[in-house]
Parts: sequence; structure tokens; C-alpha cells
Amino acid sequence: MLNYIGNRILTLRKKYNLTQDQLAKKLGISFQAVSKWETGSAYPDIEYFPVLSEIFNVSIDYIVNPNSMENKNPYNTKYEREDYYWGQIPNYRCFDIMQHLAPTRQIKLLDIGCGEGKDAVFFARNGYDVTAFDSSQEGIKKTKQLAEKANVAINAFVANMNEFRLEDNYDIIYSSGALHYIPDDLRSEIFCNYILHTNKGGIHSMSAFVKKPFISRAPDYEKHSYTYKSGELFTYYTNLEIIQCDEVIFDCMSSGVLHKHCSNILLAKKV
Repeated sequence: MLNYIGNRILTLRKKYNLTQDQLAKKLGISFQAVSKWETGSAYPDIEYFPVLSEIFNVSIDYIVNPNSMENKNPYNTKYEREDYYWGQIPNYRCFDIMQHLAPTRQIKLLDIGCGEGKDAVFFARNGYDVTAFDSSQEGIKKTKQLAEKANVAINAFVANMNEFRLEDNYDIIYSSGALHYIPDDLRSEIFCNYILHTNKGGIHSMSAFVKKPFISRAPDYEKHSYTYKSGELFTYYTNLEIIQCDEVIFDCMSSGVLHKHCSNILLAKKV
């Protein structure tokens, strides 16, 4: 474990073009201490892991656990390219949200599974107070880069939606193309958490891939992906006012090969 953590810190430090002395100054320690970590002769005190997580835009689990989902996240490789894997055009649902809850006051918005941040940055550019997270450290890195380019502030961080639970309240909770990573046995708990931490009058805009017998499996199918049953997404919102509940079939080129998906689209309000 010592060698793994040391090697992980070394790899991340070099990735961010930091010397041992520069990293040490950020942590308030000596460069000799960093050197000992990287060679495996010493172990960082627990107080330094949150700081390392912030410096490198990764979760603590990514630093300490070689079997973490983040280490196996296929999107890290996809997001390493210079261009944007999903492009930079915001999802059409972003405009629907603006119609239903415009930022005429401070509106706190959470983007779950934000990817490379195209939607999160769009919201921030239009005046929303945006928080966004994704399990890919490369995605969060590019989200921050895109926000900096647009000259907007976003609270973006690395987290796994199956492990992370909300503690703060939001006016808007939004997710596009990510909810299928939540396994069946966690969905009820996670959606209850999201609803609990939604302010009165707040809205949820969610989409979830639906399994259809007449639609072939996508070429870039992942084994840690769990499609929903038709209409299942709506069952988690029985106590909210349903504004929109649609089922749509659309073309996708995510793998470079044209294929189709079916998705449930939900817009709900907490009254």
C-alpha cells in the first residue's frame, strides 16, 4: 500500500508539473517528506489526503485505493484528448431549465456526472451558482479549464455518485447521461437524498437510459452500466410535481459508430 500511494503521488505530481519542493510548499511540509512518500519509506498523515485531493483534482480513494472505480474509469482516457469528447454545445434540456427556473436571484445548481463540464459551464455563464462533480479526474480538470476560459466560477470536484451523498441544499439538480451508473439497489436511497436536499420550489431535470429489446447494445457498452426499466425513473418522484415525463429514442455517435439509445426524460418540481 505504501508503494502504491507513493507511486500515485509521484505520478500526479509529475502530471501537474510540480517539483517535490513546490508540492511540499503547498502542503506546508519539507520536500524531504514528499520524497519519503514517493519512495515508500513513509506514509502521509491523514490530514494531508484532503489537501492532496484538492491539489490534484482527484478523490482520496483514487490516491489510496488501487481498486477504486476512479482508477478504472474509462473516461479518464477518453477525456485526455485536447478536444472535448462530448463537444461544447449544451444539452437542449439546459434551455428548458432556464424557462422553468431562471436565475433572477441566486439559484444553486448541481450537475451530477458533469463529464467535461459543457452544461455546467453553460449554466454558470448564464448566472447560476454551479456545483458539479464527476468520477473522472480528467473530466473535472477539463471542466475547470472550460470554466476558466469562460471566466466563470464553478465548484467542481471528483466524486463517485454511488458513494457521495448531498449535505447542502440546491434549487436545481441536473444530470445528463450519468444515472445509468447507479445500480438498482442504490437508486431509491440516492434519489431520496437528492430530493431531500432540494429546496422548496426547486426542480430536478434528469435523464436515464432505458433498456429496449429492439435496440442493440451500444458499441461502447460498459459492464458497470445499469439501464433502467421503462418508466422506472418516474417512480422515484411520486411525491414531486411531474412537469415532464418523456421517453425518447435518439441517435448517438459516442463510440464513433452510429447507434441508438432510449432515454426517460424527467422534469419535476418540489412543491
